[in-house]
Order: sequence, then C-alpha cells, then structure tokens
Amino acid sequence: MAGALFPVFEVPEFTEESAEYDVQYKRSAKWDVQAGDFVRDGANRVTECSGREAFMVWCYKTARTERYACLAYPSETGVEMEAAMEDDDEMTVESMVERTITDALLVNPRTESVQDFEFSWDGDEMHCRFRVKGMDWEEFITVTI
Repeated sequence: MAGALFPVFEVPEFTEESAEYDVQYKRSAKWDVQAGDFVRDGANRVTECSGREAFMVWCYKTARTERYACLAYPSETGVEMEAAMEDDDEMTVESMVERTITDALLVNPRTESVQDFEFSWDGDEMHCRFRVKGMDWEEFITVTI
C-alpha cells in the first residue's frame, strides 16, 4: 500500500494576539447592577454600553463572584470570599478579603490599581468599599459590595 494509514496535513502557524489589544476597553451589553439583569430598550433589545462602563461592571461582578463556583468561568475569575470569611477575627477577614479582591481584579490587564479599602460590619455581615483605577484613567471608580 502506497498511501499513509493516517491523513497527513500541514499544521497552521500559530500567531499570538497583541498585548496592546487586551488593554483596550471594549463595548459590551449594558448590565443593571441593581436589577441583576441586562438593560433593554423599548423593543426589548439589549442595549450597549461603553468599554469603560463595561469594565466597571466587570469589576463589580468579579468582586461578587466566588471562584470555582461557576464552571463556565476560568479558574482565575472570581474571589475566594467563603474562605476569607471563615476566620473569627475581623481584621484577619478584612485582610483576606482585600487580598482576594485585589488579586481577582488585577487579572484583567485593564486594571492599574485596587486600593483604599473600607470595611463596615453589621453583626456577621461585612460591607466593603474600594477604589479601582483603570489603565489610562485619571479618575478612580468606587465599588461597593
């Protein structure tokens, strides 16, 4: 037999994406944080938001998403809030929450810094506020969870 047992073909050359492309703010579907749903127009079509607004929503949703809880998300998406909240000492919990939120948001190449964490406690319930600065932004955004 002259023919090969298995088909032979040329493997295409792999080209890497530009890192510059990853830091651009891309438009996205508009999300209403309070309602927890997409914003729709009068014809029930999902509306669009700017790249900066999409980044702000991404920061909020990432800080509220438990890592490994949703199989659709990659392992670097989300925070480890359940593990952070297990300690009895409030200062330790605050330190762990600050670390996990900072680590989760710095995964995005559009995030320049995460800082100015403020915590308030209402019994066992913790509220957290922090500021995020996007790349090439003069201002910070404040996120409250």
